[in-house]
Amino acid sequence: MNSRITIRKTEGTWVVRVAGAVIGESHAALELSENGYPPAIYFPRTDLAMAFLEQTDTTTTCPYKGVATYFTIETKSGPIKDACWSYEAPIADVDRIKDHIAFYTDKVTVESV
Repeated sequence: MNSRITIRKTEGTWVVRVAGAVIGESHAALELSENGYPPAIYFPRTDLAMAFLEQTDTTTTCPYKGVATYFTIETKSGPIKDACWSYEAPIADVDRIKDHIAFYTDKVTVESV
């Protein structure tokens, strides 16, 4: 694995709350730590209410993880644009995050419960 990035299974239960509503809960979340960035919690898509997420045209490229795609979260209060991201085809060193989504914690609440 790339020495810049570590991935580990989290302990306990993790939730994603948006505007007070829980849109995800997981016992199988992953924590990705990358030098220079705060850790990100990646939720399996199967543990998220994907009906509230709509993929956008936004993409970014990371030399260590690959191309990220972004999602807007639809809420009763309106959309939260590009609130989360996913690596659809991550680089081999980080392929554990495939089929997982991470969230910007300044846009939603991600917490261990």
